[in-house]
Amino acid sequence: MDFNQSENVEMIRQMVADFCEKEIRPHFMEWDESQHFPIETMKKMGELGLLGVLVPTEYKGAGFGYFEYVAVVSEIARVCGSIGLSVAAHNSLCTGHIMQFGTEEQKAKWLPKLATGEWIGAWGLTETGTGSDAGGMNTTAVRDGDEWVINGSKNWITHGISGDIAVVIVRTGEKGDSHGMTAFAIEKGTPGFSGGKKENKLGMRASETAGLFFDNCRIPHANMLGQVGEGFIQAMKILDGGRISIAALAIGIAKGALDASVKYSKEREQFGRPISKFQAIGFKLADMATEIEAAELLTLQAADLKNRGEKVTKQSAIAKYYASEVSVRAATEAVQIFGGYGYTKDYPAEKFYRDSKLCTIGEGTSEIQKLVIAREILK
Repeated sequence: MDFNQSENVEMIRQMVADFCEKEIRPHFMEWDESQHFPIETMKKMGELGLLGVLVPTEYKGAGFGYFEYVAVVSEIARVCGSIGLSVAAHNSLCTGHIMQFGTEEQKAKWLPKLATGEWIGAWGLTETGTGSDAGGMNTTAVRDGDEWVINGSKNWITHGISGDIAVVIVRTGEKGDSHGMTAFAIEKGTPGFSGGKKENKLGMRASETAGLFFDNCRIPHANMLGQVGEGFIQAMKILDGGRISIAALAIGIAKGALDASVKYSKEREQFGRPISKFQAIGFKLADMATEIEAAELLTLQAADLKNRGEKVTKQSAIAKYYASEVSVRAATEAVQIFGGYGYTKDYPAEKFYRDSKLCTIGEGTSEIQKLVIAREILK
């Protein structure tokens, strides 16, 4: 494992940090309160290459690797988890799926628009009755000549309303058959394809989440990604990389909570001295810092394997599981350090607290991560 961070990574980290201070920090609480998804800010990030971090330059992407990608997502989440989540979902799920499994024609058609932010991407696997049990999905695609007719719905879809293109995995065979699902790309405006209402969420409120609906939605056979029956297998491979995204997201939120806690503890005085001088607070900060660094190392280990093209299933699940739980603990301690002020929206602690919880649920719950890890070590 070689975790030597190149000068490139540090330059990108600083560029992202500068962008966040200018474009995100002044607005993130307003966006959170109103559940506003700032598409205009996403477009600006596209212009900087942040929506095509892993996309090769031939498709107008940045052409970077997973170390740079982890730096981008974590640095954005350090300021606002919602925007970090949207950037992660756009990069690793929709764009990543097309990049990994699309034909040359499909990649040339869609990747440049996604990588530059001209289009926003969505990705759909989950349904109302099938969360962790993706194989039980009810949404179907039936072939009719040179077209496929899709009926059903997906939920908990990031950019379900605003997305310009969605990659969805639907059933083309028997329910429960891992080879009975197929992936398709569907463009916004396709008849019979629509987004549902925006979910009113606890946290990550500026990252749009909604359902997708298919009512006799006809798409050309040319929009199929890979072969018939490969959809579920493709999705599992995409989630291997996606878990690195969520780990990076969780680390960013945890770092933001630690940053805020350190700053506040130096300013807040009780009994005639800053509370940072009290051992009870110092120990909290020490635990937060230690766990965050451990989570970051696990994430970089998974990123290193991904860069090398090696199997990453166990390592990405470990990184996602640990980092997401660390994020929740760090955010909880931040609220405690802030005391009563941590329970108000005048300070950032409560937002880190609300945002962090999604990391233990999205792209596979902590319980699913433990199943994956156990399965891998018992092979």
